Amino acid sequence: MVEGHPVECGKIETELFHLFVPAGNCGDEYRENKFREKYWGETMGKTILTAKHITKLFPGMKALDDVDFDLQEGEVHILVGENGAGKSTLAKCLLGAYKPEEGEVRLDGQVVKFNGTKEALAKGIVAVYQEFTLVPYISVAQNIFLNREYKTGLGLIDHKKMEEEAAKLLKALNCEYINPKDYVKNLSIAEQQMVEIAKALSFNPRIMVFDEPTATLSEREVDSLFAQIHRLKAEGIGIIYVSHRMQEFPLIGDRITILRDGVKINTVGINDCSNEELVNMMVGRSVEQVYARTENKHEGITLKTENLCDYNGRVRNVSFTVGKGEIVGLAGLVGAGRTETAELLYGIEKIKSGKVYVRGNQVFPKSPVQAVRIGIGLVSEDRKKQGLALDESIALNMVAVSLKKIFPNFFISKKKITEVALGYKKQLRIATTSVNKACKYLSGGNQQKVVLAKWLSFDPEILIFDEPTRGIDVAAKLEIYNLMDRLAAEGKAIIMISSELPEVIGMSDRIYIMHEGEIVDEVIRGTNGFNSEVIGARMMLGAGGAEHAEE
Repeated sequence: MVEGHPVECGKIETELFHLFVPAGNCGDEYRENKFREKYWGETMGKTILTAKHITKLFPGMKALDDVDFDLQEGEVHILVGENGAGKSTLAKCLLGAYKPEEGEVRLDGQVVKFNGTKEALAKGIVAVYQEFTLVPYISVAQNIFLNREYKTGLGLIDHKKMEEEAAKLLKALNCEYINPKDYVKNLSIAEQQMVEIAKALSFNPRIMVFDEPTATLSEREVDSLFAQIHRLKAEGIGIIYVSHRMQEFPLIGDRITILRDGVKINTVGINDCSNEELVNMMVGRSVEQVYARTENKHEGITLKTENLCDYNGRVRNVSFTVGKGEIVGLAGLVGAGRTETAELLYGIEKIKSGKVYVRGNQVFPKSPVQAVRIGIGLVSEDRKKQGLALDESIALNMVAVSLKKIFPNFFISKKKITEVALGYKKQLRIATTSVNKACKYLSGGNQQKVVLAKWLSFDPEILIFDEPTRGIDVAAKLEIYNLMDRLAAEGKAIIMISSELPEVIGMSDRIYIMHEGEIVDEVIRGTNGFNSEVIGARMMLGAGGAEHAEE
């Protein structure tokens, strides 16, 4: 473990706070303050960066309108807002990637006008973007020190020195498992993200900008990143943190600036507003309930599994039911077997043993095609690889599964496809100028809506939502929650998998808790065990976790 990391304390309640702090408020103030006092003890310092009256124009739109912003030493200042609110545009103005039409940026009180990101970098301002900048066919160490290579006395590249320094940076991030000699192309997405962060740290920055850095990380990697962020804060480094994941804010944040439609709505302290108030400021409309559920009176079991096992040992004797009109959550840490269970039901992976029943009839989902015929749909956690054909049009993606249903006589009409797509574009509020545009040009939230449209057009009886809100803004999350609730009210059987525990608790009627490939418990809405502390403890420790949560 990283020295000083909170999980080293050995107290279950601290781990639970770190991983699963409830999203109902911007953090329970008492618990959060004790957490900070005991493990970090940070204080903010002087203002190092100030932006005044920043206005940025693009053809046909005002991306930023008279925005003010400031950053202090040792502060994590969080930028939030819907997709298109201006968060990334503001960050790029501060980084020198964009030149604002109006306004000024001051560093240590002095006006600066960066002609590109290199000039900002020279002043100690570095960014970690969602889109990686790594070169796939060179090593991790070479990527970290690209164009700044260590040299020997003879002027040759000192690969050994670079690998040693890269190893130190990775160790600080608790990523010793990443070999500095490995080619980047052989790394997972999460590992590449950590290399990007290590590269940023190698510049010894004064200011760091993080753009959705945890979207692809596991819990362990998130822990390591947050520990490093707190270290950076203690060293006086100012951090601008762009994120949609509200449960992260109280763990690392100090202040939040809310943008909407290019306008600054407010800047608040981390404990100065509830999540509901924060959402209201972001979306510009009242949100009475983040997790809205409609009562329905559907009866009967739609899906039942008995002792499901896979060939890799990642799913072991998994038995559960999903009723008609019910949302059932699968909760667990990464590697607990949640996604693997979904892949068995959808036919991506083969069932070694066990049975699956739909409406009381045994079925055999041996492939995704067979699963679809059975009436099972999957909103995959990896929408880019399993959910969409990114180079194809929005319209074609929407009807990809339902072509036979829409055109039973095989006379495919492009006009009809466009009409169907325009209907779902309006229903799901997909932001695009044309449904004939390729999916790859959409934002993450809008891509997710296209995946949902694909399944809505097919109308399956059973829908599996695997990390349905990962990497999308708050407004899009609310729309997905409302859609799930509507589908349940219509009688659909829904399985929900999410790493955001408050989300699972908020949307589920029942939750099955998974640990190391097995279901260790079932909790029901309205019972004493239906809370983050109990569920989180069992996720980490298995069936015996409840006792620790109650101590």
